[in-house]
Amino acid sequence: MVPFEHASQRADMTSNEPRISAELFTVPVDGRFLVYAPLRQAAFLTTADGVNAIADLRDGNAESVDAEFVDFLRQLEIVDGGEEFKPVTHFEGDPKPTTVTLFLTTACNLRCTYCYAQAGETPTRAMPLDVAQRGIDFVIRNALELGRPAIEVAYHGGGEPSVNWDTLTGSFEYAKKRTADAGLQLGTALASNGVMPEERIDWIIRHIDGVSLSFDGLPEVHDAHRITVLGHGSSDRVIDTIRRFDDAKYNYGLRLTVTKEFIGRLEESVRYICRRFRPRRIQVEPAYQLGRWRNAPSAETAEFIDQFRAAQATAREYGYEIHFSGARIGSMSNHFCGVTQDSFCLTADGNVSGCYETFLEENEWAKTFIYGSFEETKKEYRFNLPVLENLRKQTVDQREFCQSCYAKWSCGGDCYHKSLTVNGEGEFRGTDRCHIIRELTKDQILFKIAAAGGLFWHEVSGGPVQAQGKEIFK
Repeated sequence: MVPFEHASQRADMTSNEPRISAELFTVPVDGRFLVYAPLRQAAFLTTADGVNAIADLRDGNAESVDAEFVDFLRQLEIVDGGEEFKPVTHFEGDPKPTTVTLFLTTACNLRCTYCYAQAGETPTRAMPLDVAQRGIDFVIRNALELGRPAIEVAYHGGGEPSVNWDTLTGSFEYAKKRTADAGLQLGTALASNGVMPEERIDWIIRHIDGVSLSFDGLPEVHDAHRITVLGHGSSDRVIDTIRRFDDAKYNYGLRLTVTKEFIGRLEESVRYICRRFRPRRIQVEPAYQLGRWRNAPSAETAEFIDQFRAAQATAREYGYEIHFSGARIGSMSNHFCGVTQDSFCLTADGNVSGCYETFLEENEWAKTFIYGSFEETKKEYRFNLPVLENLRKQTVDQREFCQSCYAKWSCGGDCYHKSLTVNGEGEFRGTDRCHIIRELTKDQILFKIAAAGGLFWHEVSGGPVQAQGKEIFK
């Protein structure tokens, strides 16, 4: 496919010389090249001639470039599109979060084989209500000071949050009253294994805005790894919870964890879910070699990518998209999660962690992620700013390794905790996830091009620009 094979008009260098105005990446795809401008939300496929034409424009040799091609690049804001604004956010000084994540307990009613937290085996801690209340008061005070309209309370942790039911419900009621008194809105979220009595499920439906539910799809796949304390499968209980959510038209998502032995059944698991249930979101992640799964075979393989693609095709048959945490071209950012953004998570003992996977003072990377504590004498949080500043620096724009990667603004540098387990605290050198992220990001871009008519994709404020059927490349 040679760009503009029959055109003869050339860009006019005597007037305005066209200038490249976008950060561009070129990705080989089946004998062609994908040209991607992430911050313009634009992409198209071309040949080596098209890539060379862009290089000529970059080098100031516009006289050799077809004018129609230049106009096409202008349409995509790749040429003469004005300044690109990088999605970079950095924080300084004492943190002022308006979201608090409560790690309610390390106890759990399951013993999942791949649990990163080794829930049920770590020292048992349960958050008392007053610790939760202190965190809620802190984010309310910040919201009022910053003029924010709302706070959020999220329930997560190294165990199953619903096991510490009294603190979960008590903290919710406290937050509801305090935000109402302060004239603020309250958002809530919960991560759960879904194994709980019906009355608790019903309470969650009435009070919590949304739930992320761990469920691995096919019952036999789920039951191989997500087992009870007595060693029994938990799929029946989780399916009952899902059906109760569906009956209530409740806002929930499903998170599938894929182990190496069951990668080949991912497509079946996704089909099983799509045919039976109505989640708002389906997320698929390979099991990480942490916690109980530290010495298990890696699922971050080429086979995972192939099976994810097959599962994605199946999901689309049913009107769904499946998601992978590091591939998200609809969200441009310099950060993967809240670790670099002053994430405010409280351990059961009331210390401040920046990471969901550091929920306990005894965790391996606790000194890296725990950056604050509550000072009883002064009744205020005290922050270790050197620890916090190190977390703030872990953004993709500050990683030399990531600068040439086309997925960097949607990946955001990926999970800092997982990179520590691979690279240690030295310079980031990439992980096995990097290849998965690039491949699945490429898939998303190509899907966007196909959905926009097959010629190009350009996202603007009013939605994607639809190709008008013009033969841009012959």
